Amino acid sequence: MILQRVLQYAQQLLKDNIKEGDTVVDATAGNGHDTLFLAQLVGDEGQVYAFDVQKEAVDATLLRLLDHGLEHRALVLNKGHEEVTQFVHKPVTAAIFNLGYLPGSNHDIITRPNTTIQAIENILKLLKVGGLIVLVIYHGHPGGKEERDKVIDYVSQLPQKYVHVLKYAFLNQQNDPPFVIALEKMKEHPIQ
Repeated sequence: MILQRVLQYAQQLLKDNIKEGDTVVDATAGNGHDTLFLAQLVGDEGQVYAFDVQKEAVDATLLRLLDHGLEHRALVLNKGHEEVTQFVHKPVTAAIFNLGYLPGSNHDIITRPNTTIQAIENILKLLKVGGLIVLVIYHGHPGGKEERDKVIDYVSQLPQKYVHVLKYAFLNQQNDPPFVIALEKMKEHPIQ
């Protein structure tokens, strides 16, 4: 297949942007797959900050990192991603979000539009020029379409002079397929 699937595309964007020594954010640690991927990219001099409100996700992420001997490259926090600026105090190269719920867990615990948008705003402030935020949007669950619509509305209104916004989606797939929104910071913007 020439066209990359959504998760492959999200990872390729990150891989193309992140170098060893970078500071990055996994805004939704989940089962730790993205945290591990980011930890492999940043090297021993880099740092991953991973956030999740569910202790179960934090534990799964820490275990995955330990299994690969990369726990020293990540700080895994049992906090909401909207709290990113309380923990990250240096420029960020990239961030990833997987919006929805923790696979294999309670589907009533989902990401919410207000905290997601707050987290995007906060990470945009921390993001280096040329930095990237990747949102993988799962919207086939209760509350998912509301978050999808509010996030799309928010990112669509970001000034193109400061942030380029891309949507990568398969249009003919059934059952609310996930899609990617990528934000590239083009220049500093006084985001309030």
